[in-house]
Amino acid sequence: MAILEVKDLNVYYGVIQALKGISFEVNEGEIVTLIGANGAGKTTTMQSIMGLIPSQGGTVKFDGSDITHTPCHKIVHMGMTQVPEGRRVFQELTVYENLLMGAYTQKDKSGIKQNVEEIYTYFPRLGERRNQVAGTLSGGEQQMLAMGRAMMSHPKLLMLDEPSMGLSPLLVDEVFDIIVNTFNKAGTTILLVEQNAGKSLAISDRAYVLENGNIVLSGTGKELMQSEEVKKAYLGG
Repeated sequence: MAILEVKDLNVYYGVIQALKGISFEVNEGEIVTLIGANGAGKTTTMQSIMGLIPSQGGTVKFDGSDITHTPCHKIVHMGMTQVPEGRRVFQELTVYENLLMGAYTQKDKSGIKQNVEEIYTYFPRLGERRNQVAGTLSGGEQQMLAMGRAMMSHPKLLMLDEPSMGLSPLLVDEVFDIIVNTFNKAGTTILLVEQNAGKSLAISDRAYVLENGNIVLSGTGKELMQSEEVKKAYLGG
């Protein structure tokens, strides 16, 4: 069953059409990846789904409800959240305070405390640095914090925009392992935008290739990894 349905989505920046009627879906429990070059429309797609950029045509349905023109904060309440490109942690707040910001939709205070401790088990380094100001963390630690903060709202669908950007190969492996074996294994559906096509396709149930605001290829992660077009353009083959 599709938890997210995007149909004929059109987005413009002034006279420039960034998304040209794209359609795709994400089924409950899946990991789905959008790959494409810089400027292909990947981040625009995510921001439009989240209500951060208005669309000029098409529909977005989440969990059976039309959210095409729903404000972002209401979408989070419905069970969708995003880890934006560049992490966007609250630099002046501590690790702990950043995590609390992710729980603003939650009312149960004892539950929130339990959630924070759970995030520390996913990311032990955050637990060690719980009182440290987020702006002083390394890039990898900030990425972990952004992911942990997003998970504090108990999303049904987690959207991740370039989670591996700027990370060492070792940390990239760690982040992808957490996406698959912690978040997705626990039942969170994942929509992933990622320039590391090899890594992302390897963990994806299905994937879509975006070029110039159009979806030009789709298939399982394995099928796209074996596609000559994808190998040539994104896998260095």
